[in-house]
Amino acid sequence: MAEEKNDRIQAEAGPTLDRREMFVRLGLGSLGVAAVGTTAFAYQFLSPNVLFEPSPVVNMGRPESYGQDSVTLDVDTRIFVVRGAEGFFALNAVCTHLGCLTAWKPEIDTIACPCHGSKFTREGVKKEGPAPKPLPWLRMWLSEDGELMVDRSNEIRPLQFVRV
Repeated sequence: MAEEKNDRIQAEAGPTLDRREMFVRLGLGSLGVAAVGTTAFAYQFLSPNVLFEPSPVVNMGRPESYGQDSVTLDVDTRIFVVRGAEGFFALNAVCTHLGCLTAWKPEIDTIACPCHGSKFTREGVKKEGPAPKPLPWLRMWLSEDGELMVDRSNEIRPLQFVRV
């Protein structure tokens, strides 16, 4: 009778899990987790990873919007548009020292880097500071619509003006 009672209690408790069965299930579970991780990594690796880069050609607006003898910084494009007696030209506004954004200081007639003190003339020539090179001139032209266009990816030699 006692044996019958033990069999009934074991039947109510459900099937027992011996040591070997526990390790088999643990191993299969680990393999399943590893397979899911590998599949997720493979999917991420094989899916296209497209980065959006804006066009290097930028519309800087109409020439009339720039005053005579002005130096105008467009912060979004990091370009100085300079209008002088000879015409228009564009300078890259990123300091050649460590890549800081420079600023026009009209009171001292200088383009200055706020990070490490480099100073440039309105033509981009280095006056002082740790910058190794002058600010590069960028290709600028007048579009068919009469807008000033700048190609940020095309550096040119200085003193090439756009005459309007």
